[in-house]
Amino acid sequence: MTLLPEAIARAVFGGSPTVLEQTVAAVAAAVLVALVPLGCAAVVVWAKRKVTAAFTDRIAPNQIGPFGVLIIVADVVRLLSKELIVPDAVDRPAYDLGPVIVVFSAVVGFAVIPMGSIFGVNVQLADPETGLVYVFAVASLATIGLTMCGYASNNKYSLLGGLRAVAQNLAYEIPLLVTAASVVLFAGSLQTSEIVAAQRTTLLEIGGLSVPSWYAIVNPFAFVLFLTANLAEVGRNPFDTPEAPTEIVAGYQTEYSSVYFVLVYMGEFVHVFLGGAIVATVFLGGPAGPLLPGFIWFLAKIWAVFLFTQWARSALPRVRIDQLIEIGWKGLLVLSFANLLSTAVIVGLLAA
Repeated sequence: MTLLPEAIARAVFGGSPTVLEQTVAAVAAAVLVALVPLGCAAVVVWAKRKVTAAFTDRIAPNQIGPFGVLIIVADVVRLLSKELIVPDAVDRPAYDLGPVIVVFSAVVGFAVIPMGSIFGVNVQLADPETGLVYVFAVASLATIGLTMCGYASNNKYSLLGGLRAVAQNLAYEIPLLVTAASVVLFAGSLQTSEIVAAQRTTLLEIGGLSVPSWYAIVNPFAFVLFLTANLAEVGRNPFDTPEAPTEIVAGYQTEYSSVYFVLVYMGEFVHVFLGGAIVATVFLGGPAGPLLPGFIWFLAKIWAVFLFTQWARSALPRVRIDQLIEIGWKGLLVLSFANLLSTAVIVGLLAA
């Protein structure tokens, strides 16, 4: 399969594109790949309200356009037309860069995610041998952005939110990585395309139906651990303590308005979809699925993870910050290492 930048270069510039032409094709491919999470984040403005309303037996937006879908346009106009209010004595460079880093760290993570193929072209920007390490590394940069937002705002509530984001990241990033390492033991590779390919085989057949060897089926315990840690990683209930409205106003985003608030808000949801993309790639076979094109299956899986986060938001109460840290360090960390050890034993026995 041909990666997207190479396919664009050949289609536009011919069989032997120059370095400059390859660069132009890579930028065009990057824009197309970025449109996937950004488009999903735009739809979330409407979908989040509809899903939450369904869970809580309320009425969602239904007056602006069919099914209220034009609330997306209304919200964009409303937020971008608001005055950008910058508090006194903020650390302006960090205040300006924080929201940008939050969005950037999520979008660039999609560069190595295999999203399926369209007309024989892989919707994937790059496929390095250390792709899984890369996606976790760039995703964790969001914590730097949140910390900058909190520190630079010259607000105690914002600072508390930034510090909580750091503490939460430390407590849950390690279990997330250790659990992902157990999948690497099964797949034998850190390359995202190889992890997806390893899940294409048939695990067993029941009544003529083939059960795929998705790692969510092979190791459901690791799947549950990863989903739980991912909830904390993307800051969704019950682990949304960095912004906890009932405790610290809005945490790190308290002093942001207008376009800066849009960037922070959008960054949160792009991170939710990046978390869903990682879950789909590592545990749900990536874009694999019957009948429908792989790209459609990929979108369905990341939206399924989003629906799970919305269910958690509606059904689970927020934990206190001390409870959150205790769950991460004393619960998930221990369980993730136990899972890694047991997986290593099983893989060793199967190899023998």
